[in-house]
Amino acid sequence: MGVLTPPGAAHGPKQDRSRATRQRLLEAAVACLAEVGWAGSTVSVVAERAGVSRGAAQHHFPTREDLFTAAVEYVAEERSQALRELPPQSRPEVVAALVDLYTGPLFRAALQLWVAASNEEPLRPRVTELEARVGRETHRIAVRLLEADESVPGVRETVQGLLDMARGLGLANVLTDDTARRHRVVAQWAALVEHGLG
Repeated sequence: MGVLTPPGAAHGPKQDRSRATRQRLLEAAVACLAEVGWAGSTVSVVAERAGVSRGAAQHHFPTREDLFTAAVEYVAEERSQALRELPPQSRPEVVAALVDLYTGPLFRAALQLWVAASNEEPLRPRVTELEARVGRETHRIAVRLLEADESVPGVRETVQGLLDMARGLGLANVLTDDTARRHRVVAQWAALVEHGLG
């Protein structure tokens, strides 16, 4: 009598390869959006960058919209997880970490997706829903990291103002390196947040 293989056991390595392929596609899609924008980010370009066939890409993501919304969601979750795992820090350090969310490749990729969604009706509801979810999660994380008490009048608005300011700094950084000015603005906002949160 031969050895019986438990159901699904033989598929372990195949599933691992499938997960790895999916992750490579997601990371390549974000990098493409950030570097060449929506117009230059086709499924073929992403598949080539990820080192997989176009067919394999379409197996995981049947449409271009599926691929790019999943990619931005994936990296947003990675960044949120990194924020959730931050050790306790001073408020100025938290402000700087939150601003960093909006000045890297994820923000550039998300921005390209927003622009595309403003012109492409099928993409708009997906991106709107994704951004609302990411925004709520980022706000929750910011409240926790800043140890903010939102039952105090004005505190919720202070936290949201910080996130809106960070997004604006991310926009300013898209065309030119805005690092020097950004550091001064972040220092001032850190002081304002400290005062606003008590």
